[in-house]
Amino acid sequence: MNDRDPLKDAIAAFRRLPNVGARSATRIVYWLLRAPPEVLPSLRDALDALARDLTQCSQCGAPSTTDPCPLCSDPRRDGSVLCVVEHPQDVLAFERSGEFKGRYHILHGAISPLEGVGPQDLNLRSLLARLRDPGVTEVILATDADVEGDATALYLARLLGELPLRITRLAHGVAVGTEIEFADAVSLARALRNRQSV
Repeated sequence: MNDRDPLKDAIAAFRRLPNVGARSATRIVYWLLRAPPEVLPSLRDALDALARDLTQCSQCGAPSTTDPCPLCSDPRRDGSVLCVVEHPQDVLAFERSGEFKGRYHILHGAISPLEGVGPQDLNLRSLLARLRDPGVTEVILATDADVEGDATALYLARLLGELPLRITRLAHGVAVGTEIEFADAVSLARALRNRQSV
């Protein structure tokens, strides 16, 4: 006799997603049960492809089907400027702005003592390795304009301060408390143009 309950298992699985509580997870599962027959297989196939086909770019840390990713391997991008962001979706926001033509580095988070995230939990080792390249002359600290983003930018400014680099931070234009992923293209472009030395 099988004691597993597929409904409870599915609800528990959706609850693991960020910002999805028990009620939202339950609604999602019951919506999926009523969805057209092609929805569940296509969702399953998409999730399988995420696990099977994506890797992490060894240079910038972005999820990609190739290593290095298309942005890191693009010879038209300016390798002298490195934009350090918290999350992969921040790269998408910068690319939508059309303003930045350099390369990226993804930290995969921000320093947050309350959540138990310290510098050792960020993608810093590969950042330091990339900065050994004498071709890099500027690092843009493009962390979110919130407490965690500011703490991360301050930590990085101190860590990188001894290196022969120009270290800049996004200028105001991205509203304080706004995650870069949700910033509009005009504000993001203005923040990039008006970045300041740290």
